This record gives sequence, C-alpha cells and structure tokens, in this order.
Amino acid sequence: MDILTLVGLIAGIAIVTVAMLADATLATFLNIPGLMIVLGGTFAVTLIKFRLRSVTGSFRLALSTVFRENSDRPLELIRNVGELARVVRKEGILGLESHETGNDFLRKAINLCVDGHPPELIEEALLEDMQQRMERYDVAERIFRGIGEAAPAIGMLGTLVGLVQMLNTLDDPSSIGPAMAIALLTTLYGAFIAQLIALPLADKIQLKAEDEQRNMTLIITSIQNIMKGQNPRVITELLSAYITPEQHQALVREREA
Repeated sequence: MDILTLVGLIAGIAIVTVAMLADATLATFLNIPGLMIVLGGTFAVTLIKFRLRSVTGSFRLALSTVFRENSDRPLELIRNVGELARVVRKEGILGLESHETGNDFLRKAINLCVDGHPPELIEEALLEDMQQRMERYDVAERIFRGIGEAAPAIGMLGTLVGLVQMLNTLDDPSSIGPAMAIALLTTLYGAFIAQLIALPLADKIQLKAEDEQRNMTLIITSIQNIMKGQNPRVITELLSAYITPEQHQALVREREA
C-alpha cells in the first residue's frame, strides 16, 4: 500500500480542518446550499466534459492505483529478467513456462513467448497493451484535473449567487448573514476540493502512469533481447539505464558474488 499518499491526503484535510475549527465550530463552515452548488455543479460539469463510464472507471482506477503500490521497482524487474534470460539460455523458451511472476504485464509477455509467437507479434501485442493502459491513466488524470478546475470556478459562481442575494436583501439585515455565508463558503468548498483532493490525486495518477510505463518499456526491451538470445549479462547492462548508478553497482556486486 502507498501509505504516504493516504497519510498526505488525511494530514492535509486534517490540518485545514483543525485550523478552521480553532476559533469556530463545524456549523460555522457548514452551508448546505453552498455545498450543493459546488458538489452538484462540479459533478454536472464533469459529466458534460466526460462520459459517465469514463468517470466511474477513472475513480476505480484512482482507488486501485493511487493508494496501492502496484508498480514493481526497476531493480527487482531487472533481477527477474536476468533470471529469465539465464533460464532461456539453458532450457530454451519453453523453460519459461514454469516461471512465476506477480507482474501481470511480464506474465503476459512470458505467455506470448511460450506460445511460440514470432517476436514481431509479441512486440506489437505488448506495445498495444501499454498504449491502452496509458490511455486509461491519461483519461483518469484529465478527469481529476477537470474536477480541480471546475470546483473553484463553480465556487466563484456560488459566490456571485450569494452576493446577488445579499444585495437584493440589504433592507433585511437578518438575510445578509446567510447570503454572505453562501458567497464565501462556496469559494472555500471549491478551493478545498481542488487543492486538497482533485489536483493532488491527478498528479499522483500521472506519477503512477510514468512508473508503470517505465516498467513496461523495461519489460518489452528485456523480452526483445531474450528472444534474440542475448547474454544475460549484456541484457542487464542494457537495462542499467532504468536504475540509479548506485543500484547498478549493487547489481554488479550481486552478479560477481
């Protein structure tokens, strides 16, 4: 589990909430009409910009990736791939049939190799899979960024609504307070949703997508070289670009040991 994402999200919300309640009560910052304007308006704008199935799929993707550490570390993948290359040199491609891996993309690559497909078809299938996954990440990121853009804008609309109500009822002092609450709190709600939830999640989705794309590119490069019968040591050196120099030195020491 990616505990830091959860900790950061909870800590950010908690710090702002505690600061808000330092000299006030929760009821001071709770305005149902203003909250309905922001949540309902943001949801409506999101549905206008994106398909409903894309929105629901993006939320499922966010929950399954943002708060979980799904991506393997490149160093672990390189070790795994080096073992695959050694198995192929000793037993041939069919020797991979009994190899177990928790990475579904690598498992798919192994299955394609074991089934005897030509290298060109394997590469095409893996590249297509990677492209489709990256498109899903891209849609999810755009949806959360869209929410981050829409929420403050809808909050400003709520502010204008509250100001108009206040100006129309200046002769009634008792109505000025509720109208001013809508005017100010809708802006607060919009900024809260955008800056503490939507935009940080969009950035984390982008980061997770970059990690997964890097790992899938590493796997594709590895499978290409394994199919060519490259030496495991050469494959490891080719993949050293995906890790830091310190990790590469540790990998060299492991190999020499």
